[in-house]
This record gives sequence, C-alpha cells and structure tokens, in this order.
Amino acid sequence: MAIEVPQVEHLNRILPEEPLLMMGAGPVPIPAPVAAANGIVINHLGETMARVTDQVKRMGRYIFQTESEWLMGVAGPGSAAMEMAVANLVWPGTRVLSVCNGFFSSRLAEMASRAGAEVEKLQVAEGQGATPDSVEALLKRYRPQVLTIVQGETSNTTHNHALPEIAALARQYDCQVIVDAVCTLSTMPLEMDKWGIDAVITGGQKGLSSIPGVSLVAFSNNAWQRILSRPEPMRHWTLDATLATNFWHRASYHYTAPVSGLLALHEAMRLVCEETLEKRFNRHMLCSRALQAAIATLGLELYVSTEARLNSVVGIKLPNGLEAKDVCAHISKYYRVEIAGSFGPPIVRIGQMGEQCRVHNLFRTLHAFGSTFKELGIEVDVPAGMAELENQLQKTSNERT
Repeated sequence: MAIEVPQVEHLNRILPEEPLLMMGAGPVPIPAPVAAANGIVINHLGETMARVTDQVKRMGRYIFQTESEWLMGVAGPGSAAMEMAVANLVWPGTRVLSVCNGFFSSRLAEMASRAGAEVEKLQVAEGQGATPDSVEALLKRYRPQVLTIVQGETSNTTHNHALPEIAALARQYDCQVIVDAVCTLSTMPLEMDKWGIDAVITGGQKGLSSIPGVSLVAFSNNAWQRILSRPEPMRHWTLDATLATNFWHRASYHYTAPVSGLLALHEAMRLVCEETLEKRFNRHMLCSRALQAAIATLGLELYVSTEARLNSVVGIKLPNGLEAKDVCAHISKYYRVEIAGSFGPPIVRIGQMGEQCRVHNLFRTLHAFGSTFKELGIEVDVPAGMAELENQLQKTSNERT
C-alpha cells in the first residue's frame, strides 16, 4: 500500500501574523545582520569558511577572555557543548564534583555520570549561590579531578557569584573546572584565564544573540593536555575535541559544518566586539536592574535575593493560585510577548540577554507583563511600575552624562 502525500499547511499559516517578542530564557531576538547571514550557504571546506572560523576563534578569545587556542564550535545546542566539555575531560573512574543548584547544573552531573565518572554532588539550597567554604570542604575530602558548575542557573535564575573564588580553590587542589556560561557569556564578566577556568561552554541563542543550534566551547591549555593524555579514546566520535581540530584548526574535514549557523554566529560575535564587553556588561546590568525595580514596584516579588540574583534571566514569584502556563499563554496571546515558565519553582522568567536587553523591549514587556497579571485577577500597579522603569533608566542615563 502506497503512503499518501501528507496535506500540510504553509509555514505562514502556522506562524502568528505578528511575530512574538522573545523575552523568555532563550532563544532571543536576533539582529538583522545575524538573520541575513543565516540565509547564506557556502562551501564548508573552502577558503572563505577558513577565514570565517579563524575570525570566530579570534573573537571568541576576546569574549571568553582567554589566550588559549583551543576554542571551537559545536554543531548542536548548548547541551552539546556541555557534553563535549564533559566527555572529553571525564572518563571511567574520574572523580567529579558537581555543584548543583538547579536543573542545568544537575545536567552536568548526569553527563559526567554517563561518561563513567564517580560523581559527588554538592546540593546547594534553592535560590542560593554556592559558597567557597562548602566547595573547599568537598575538595579536601573527595579530591576530585574535575569540578562542574554553572555561572548562571537559568532554571531558577540563580547566580554563582563566588565563581572566581571557587575556581581559585579548585586550582589549589589540582582540580580542573568546567563552567556552563550558556546564559551569562557576554552579559556579565567571565575571565577564563584570570579566574583559572579550564573549560567554558555557551550557546549561540542567548547572550550572543545568534541562532539556536550552534554553540562554542573553549579549553585551557591545561585542559587540552588532559584531553591528550586520556587513557582511552573518546567514545563520542562527533564530540571528540581532537577530531574537531581538523575543521577548526586545519581547515580540513571532521563533519559537514553548519555553515549558515556559523556565519550567523560570526556576525553576532562581531556585534559583541563592536559594542565591547565593558559597554555590553554595563548595558545588561543597568537594564536588568531597572526591570527588577519596576517589577517590584508593580507589587510582585522577585524569586532570588539580591546577592544571588542572576541579571540575565529574572525570576518572578507567582502569587498563590496562579500557574506559569496561564501567565505565559495570556501574555503571548494578547500581547505577543513570549516569556518562560520554569523547571520546578513556582516562577515565571523574563530574559535579559543580548537583544532582549534593549530599552524599547523593556517597556513593551513590562506593560504586557503587568497587564497580564491584572487581567488574571492579581492586583498590580501597572502605571507605577512603568513610571519606576522610566525613573531607573533616566537615572542611569543622567549618571552617564
């Protein structure tokens, strides 16, 4: 029996007439040069591609703040970059200490376990950053060879603000450090070399404001020596970092690279370099803090206390009786703004990464957000919140001048 031709809709019938403003935990809106680059296909092994990859590596060293040459792209989401870092630095019998304060930090622990590691978890209380003392106690007792940690736990909007101190402690105990910077790279300081981090991973679709599906990983020289001294070959052929150097360092074949995505990533990174990290960090900090102050003025409560709060993804507590899916559905349907639920806690999340973090996006999102709560029966003061956002932004503008 022949299989019938399926009857499907044109994509224009599926997508909304008015594009959604993507203000969740990623992906984020992308700038016009990034979108244009994503529509181009070139030879993945030609001279042009070699020039592109060379510039991606050069820009990456600036964005990661490293002099290491071992930076490479990954054809896959941020999780593929996570797995590439873990699977190359971990093998059966490796002792791994995983700092776990949410969904994605726990994913690193699971990846290490699947790679055959003996994993010890440091469970951090919900909404809290890891402390150097708690980490050092396990470094002393367990003597791990690798430590995994997130800079920003996207799932519950927590910031491991003691990361520099934790990385310094790990060095003292001859322990290599893998850092997930998927939602933080280019939105807040991360100094790979200065802090002594051995592997940093990120996705293209968040702070860098590129498309999903192309990610980056950077290894320190120490990490690279560990990779070269593996007692057994990598079990993942595609994610083998030494094979990846064929494409990223020899202009040769590993697998067919996602050329359109790499061109988009190139343009996104170029825009980061054009803005400069210093200005970009300042923009993110000022805009996120203004939004946080405005949300509090609405009459809603932020989920994480100030000292452990992540600026790049802001978590807001849900009043009793209100579910995240209802808030997200309402703001999407009636205001064409997309925000996110969570992976566990009773919160909704608003992203402040890259192109999300623009003044016009803040005003549209805050109005939609406050109006949604009001229409769902929660008493909030939308005019006061909008005025506070204006006041905070005006204040920072006056300080700059």
